[in-house]
Amino acid sequence: MDAVFRALADPTRRQLLDELFKEDGQTLGALEQRLPMSRFGVMKHLKVLEEANLVVTKRRGREKLHFLNPVPIRLVHDRWVSKYAEPWAAHLSELKKRLEEKTMEKVFEIYIRTTPERLWEAITSSEMRGKYSFGSVVRSDWTPGSRYEMSGPDGTGLWGEGEIVEVDPPHRLVQTMVPLWSEEIQQEGPSRITWEITPVGQMCRLTVTHDQMREGAHGELYGGWPMILSSLKSLLETGQELTFRPPDEAIERWKTESEAAGSPA
Repeated sequence: MDAVFRALADPTRRQLLDELFKEDGQTLGALEQRLPMSRFGVMKHLKVLEEANLVVTKRRGREKLHFLNPVPIRLVHDRWVSKYAEPWAAHLSELKKRLEEKTMEKVFEIYIRTTPERLWEAITSSEMRGKYSFGSVVRSDWTPGSRYEMSGPDGTGLWGEGEIVEVDPPHRLVQTMVPLWSEEIQQEGPSRITWEITPVGQMCRLTVTHDQMREGAHGELYGGWPMILSSLKSLLETGQELTFRPPDEAIERWKTESEAAGSPA
């Protein structure tokens, strides 16, 4: 966490995060034009943000694109903001909120002290998934071309469904997702989720890319990823999941909609 605090302490680096918030997936050249400093200066600040895991890069052909990664902000929030009420904590909470807002493509990254095999199991096991993913139940045989279904807790019916596109255990999983947990969110249609596991010493880097969303997609479609990944890290490293549960009124609404649609409880 020290690296995150150091990165956020500099106003130029906070400005870089703001610029990426306005337009995610920018090249170094594009960011250079937005700041009154040399290319080398921007590179130095981006390196600090990458080392703190606040910025994630992806190659697209010959271009190197920079994306916000709000997961470290989530981890700091869970560890500190709930315990202290200093002004900086309020500012950090607001930054977390802004980093988790809308975009067509969102990239999340987290380091977990575990093995690729155990992390793969956590992603594909219905029992484990429910412990860190809002109590959801996922059913699939995890073979390319097969379907999967995601149900909610407490008999709230079908939350989502999709197709397994690519499977390379324990390294890469690609799936489509059609959200079904409310009438409003159903209008978003399908999107794609890519899980990538990379061993790094005694740890694994998990990168989740949620893309193929419409511009201005509803925040519910992807806003839960920082909480899900934070809870996954806690579960695998300590055996304790973080409790993130949808509001009771949302669960009651989903139950009512499921019954009205004739979905099995």
